[in-house]
Amino acid sequence: MTAPLAAVVLCAGKGTRMKSEKAKVLHPILGKPICAYPLMRALELGSSPVVPVVGHQAEEVERSIRAHFPTAPLRFALQKDQRGTADAVRSAESALKDFKGRVLILYGDVPLVRRETLEALSAAHDKSGGVLSLVSTSPADPTGYGRVIREMGKVVRIVEHKDAPPEQRQVRECNAGIYLVESSFLWKALANIRSTNAQGEFYLTDLVEMAAAQGPVGSIDAEFGETAGVNDRVELAARAKELQARINTWHMRNGVTLTDPSTTYIEEGVAIGSDTEIAPMVTLSGATVVGRNVTVGQGSVLHASSVADGTTIKPYTVLEEARVGERCILGPFSRLRPGTDLAEEVHLGNFVETKKARLGRGSKANHLAYLGDAKIGSGVNVGAGTITCNYDGVNKHLTELGDGVFIGSDTQLVAPVKVGDGAYVGAGTTVTKDVPPGSLAVSRTPQVNMEGWVERKKARMAKSAEAGPSKPDKASAG
Repeated sequence: MTAPLAAVVLCAGKGTRMKSEKAKVLHPILGKPICAYPLMRALELGSSPVVPVVGHQAEEVERSIRAHFPTAPLRFALQKDQRGTADAVRSAESALKDFKGRVLILYGDVPLVRRETLEALSAAHDKSGGVLSLVSTSPADPTGYGRVIREMGKVVRIVEHKDAPPEQRQVRECNAGIYLVESSFLWKALANIRSTNAQGEFYLTDLVEMAAAQGPVGSIDAEFGETAGVNDRVELAARAKELQARINTWHMRNGVTLTDPSTTYIEEGVAIGSDTEIAPMVTLSGATVVGRNVTVGQGSVLHASSVADGTTIKPYTVLEEARVGERCILGPFSRLRPGTDLAEEVHLGNFVETKKARLGRGSKANHLAYLGDAKIGSGVNVGAGTITCNYDGVNKHLTELGDGVFIGSDTQLVAPVKVGDGAYVGAGTTVTKDVPPGSLAVSRTPQVNMEGWVERKKARMAKSAEAGPSKPDKASAG
């Protein structure tokens, strides 16, 4: 039987090196705040509850976390004063007063830790049989990191860099700051930690020596990049680049072609089917789902949208909270705004914009159109320059086009209005009332051809030029 698991995620720091008015853990990395990533990993492991420890800008941090995890088993704790990592974890004790089991301790500014690493930590903890297990790492330059001190191969303590004598600073194995601790040990041990160190803080690392006195300390090694934190904007960009490469590699190994992975931005949580091809400079964000055999052209942006199998998205097309059916053709330079819902085989061409528009199977708007608050049937042709006039200055109104409707170029559809099945609307028409099925609607001023008008105009202009400039009127000259 798996032991109950809770998690404490430290999110209280200010992050002065970010040079920002915003709390460090709220800075975004691939569309989510930094702290969202360790929180996701904790939840994936089944941690319940998860306790974010907040401090600097506590209300803003809590609001952001709740927005990203609205249904998660969260209990927030407040660290009033920044007195070290042990004090931060101790702040979570009241939130976990009724919890008996293991406590996973993570940091809100360490976004790249993998679920697999945390699972390995849990396995090492089971194997050791001790009260605490930790993750260690070996950076190229260990300066500033706490050293993992071993005796006869066993972990006995962690010494912070500032407190380490020269011989211990030669140790390459460093503390990653990630722990799995038995709750029965954790709270009693935290109460005994003192701030007798170079920083005058309560070090969480002191737990290791206390745990080693009771039995073996489990440990696993992780790559430094996975355990590296974010302290400034340079490191923020570096972590984002690493995460981008990790996500892109995962998709490519699962059958997705990325023409230029270095310029392709895919957020965690995006789903892409096999044999889909993604061109350079594409952004896929939010809860986006892309099907199989889809082509996404250069520079396109898809946010919180779904695209079904076999669709072609041409360059520089933007989708936001849109649903696209199978075998559609979009773009180039189309914009699908929230509420757009396309059935199969719809074509939206260059500079076509939709908003809250439902288009039936095989309907087309290939050039320069705006379709907002519209319900459009199947097999409809919308000509270039057509717009739905959906807003009267106060309210939005619906335009309805039945199956097989033909809308001529430069048509204005003044909502609310209905065009019945199979009806035609002539080019240049302003439709202000319903069009019955099978009818032709035309609202043009009759065309008048004035033969010889051009030659007469030229003659008048020539005569005027020969006469020279006219003299000013005496009255107007004053």
